[in-house]
Amino acid sequence: MPLFTSSRRLQKKDEATPEGGLTDSSESARTETAVDEEAGTETAGTRAAADEGADKGAAGGAAATGAAAAGGESSGGVRGWRAKYPTAARWTKHGTSVLAALLVFAALVLPNEMDRLTLGAFLRIPGEAIFGVALLLVLPPRARRAAATAMGAALGLLTVLKFFDMGFYEFLDRPFDLVLDWVLFDDAESFLEDSVGKAGAIAAVIGVVVLIIALLVLNALAVRRLGPIVLRDSRLATRTTLALGTAWFTLAALQIPGIDVPVASKITAGLVNNRIEQVGDGLKDERIFAKEAAHDKFENTPPDELLTGLRGKDVIFAFVESYGRDAIENPEMSAGVNAGLAEGQASLEGAGFSSRSGWLTSPVTGSGSWMAHATFMSGLWIDNQQRYRTLTSSDRLTLTRAFRRTDDWRTAGMMPGVTKAWPEGKFYGLDHVYDSREMGYKGPKFSWSPVPDQYTMKAYERLESGKKNRKPLMSEIILATSHNPWAPLPKMVDWDELGDGSVYHRIKKAGKDPKDVWRDERQVRQEYARSVRYSMKTLTSYLEKYGHDDTVLVVLGDHQPVPTVVGNHASRDVPVSVIAKDDEVMDRIDDWNWKDGLRPDKETPVWRMDKFRDRFMTAYGPDGDKPGKDVSGKGGSEDGKSGKDEADEGRSGDGKKD
Repeated sequence: MPLFTSSRRLQKKDEATPEGGLTDSSESARTETAVDEEAGTETAGTRAAADEGADKGAAGGAAATGAAAAGGESSGGVRGWRAKYPTAARWTKHGTSVLAALLVFAALVLPNEMDRLTLGAFLRIPGEAIFGVALLLVLPPRARRAAATAMGAALGLLTVLKFFDMGFYEFLDRPFDLVLDWVLFDDAESFLEDSVGKAGAIAAVIGVVVLIIALLVLNALAVRRLGPIVLRDSRLATRTTLALGTAWFTLAALQIPGIDVPVASKITAGLVNNRIEQVGDGLKDERIFAKEAAHDKFENTPPDELLTGLRGKDVIFAFVESYGRDAIENPEMSAGVNAGLAEGQASLEGAGFSSRSGWLTSPVTGSGSWMAHATFMSGLWIDNQQRYRTLTSSDRLTLTRAFRRTDDWRTAGMMPGVTKAWPEGKFYGLDHVYDSREMGYKGPKFSWSPVPDQYTMKAYERLESGKKNRKPLMSEIILATSHNPWAPLPKMVDWDELGDGSVYHRIKKAGKDPKDVWRDERQVRQEYARSVRYSMKTLTSYLEKYGHDDTVLVVLGDHQPVPTVVGNHASRDVPVSVIAKDDEVMDRIDDWNWKDGLRPDKETPVWRMDKFRDRFMTAYGPDGDKPGKDVSGKGGSEDGKSGKDEADEGRSGDGKKD
């Protein structure tokens, strides 16, 4: 041991530079010691001997060795354990380093969409790692540890963001918006509670919080550990970084045949750039939307010229949650839904009603019903929470508010999904809003919806439509049974047996457990289709029993269901139908070229949802009975684009591409 200690001293002396600095070999030795200290792997005896030997000589080093070893073992410290089991300590050290490298690598190349989680996604060279090493190389030694910690924490945050994106793509077919989407986590918690119960939802939230903290801490520790190891030999690290950088740029410029995913990865850097652009686009969009909202062709229309073609009619705007195009066209779901539509159409025709149907492109998919409702009613494209807040704090003339302005209609809303105060009711111009607490429902909650659709319509008849000596009604009704998770589902009951809803207890008891349904995507699609069929059956049955000569119903879906049902990147189109007995009401929309019946087809025109308000108010205004107005071509949208293309124009960058 004295010889070893003396050799260490002589080596340092010989390697000293004239300026008092250290040679590469000495710096490497210092770095290696630093790595061992950070990893907590140096043995007490060896390091104590080296340190003491450098200052006090061989005898002092040997004494320190014995004392430190005895003290570490007697106290049960980490150093004593490693001195006692050097082989295990060495394997632990190397294993921890390997795990740290794997964690950092996985975090860098991890995609932000579930359907891109393939083996090929992880067979890539992350350019961010090369840049990170280069940055540490040019920093002074004292700054490296702080920089490594900061880079690790940032990588942890970006990994959390990628997981958020995965969830949003899975349910909303778009990435998470750092500024506007925090409000949606409340809906996510409600969905979990409906699917797995309150205890399960709480456990899931706790699990998510723990995972986020773990990702931040572990990534920070991993980068801190790897930094000194990679930079142990600065010359070798520099040469390796230059070589890998050259290879990365070469691969980035090449397209390798048979490989869809670029080998040279920059997904994490792209994610950062996208989010920076997203914030900028949000600020720009706020100004653009303010200009759009300032122009309203009907704002100054005199009340006596509004909706003249519907005077004396009871007009209902009914939204069916998650009723999308795939319910009609997707082979896995369409058979049952289309059979229900055919049955409903036959019942309506037997009761003297006629119907016409088209397609509208929703600004949202999977969720965000309130934005679709606002788009439909306001004539403005509402595809984010910022636009929604701006709209609902304005005095924009919505469809519902236009009816109220005439003073010829009483306006009412049936909102079974609302469980607390809903201030937006004032914006929409509704004289009264009935939420789930005001409908007198004493039955059980089905899935997300507090009130089954049939009971909602029965409550509407009892509270508003069935009253005698009333004004004509304009009503906005939300049918929420088709909102996910679609289990358990109610069944149709004889209208006279609904009572206070207690009849639904036995129906729910016999229903399916959402946890069982959501284990199998095929079952999810089946239950979704059943829910849509139930909602549409509710409306057609209501019209058959309670409809009259002056009833006009406009029914539409608000958005497509979650990608679990329709897949990623599906169309955003939803069906819309106008139903009435009065031929004059139907004649006013002849030039819309909609399909007769409740089911639009592939040739039916597609409009963006924000176009409906102006077309509707024009068709039922003073000039609405004149030919040659607002004619759209068949087989597509009004300007020749598909509904998906039109919807994409209103979306900010999605951060999907690498």
